[in-house]
Amino acid sequence: MTDTQQRINDLVQSKDIVLFMKGTASFPMCGFSGRAIQVLKACGVDPQHLATVNVLEDEAIRQGIKEYSHWPTIPQLYVKGEFIGGSDIMMEMYESGELQRLIEQVR
Repeated sequence: MTDTQQRINDLVQSKDIVLFMKGTASFPMCGFSGRAIQVLKACGVDPQHLATVNVLEDEAIRQGIKEYSHWPTIPQLYVKGEFIGGSDIMMEMYESGELQRLIEQVR
């Protein structure tokens, strides 16, 4: 595992819910990241359980997360160390109630 992959793994394991995004939770830098934050808020995610990683601050993380997850786009959501998906998958899971049930297990 490369240093970048180890850093990503440590980040994914650091909190119950981790969102790799463009920007921050209070200032998303793309529509998809903004939508991901809104979905998590709608699910009632406790900020104490959420870690966000601004991929725009670290090019190694920005590229490395795509390799780590084998997923080409950002944002990327991890719950309890497991890759969930990007904003489209988050939205589908939210609409079906599946994301709320997953988040509820973290509380």
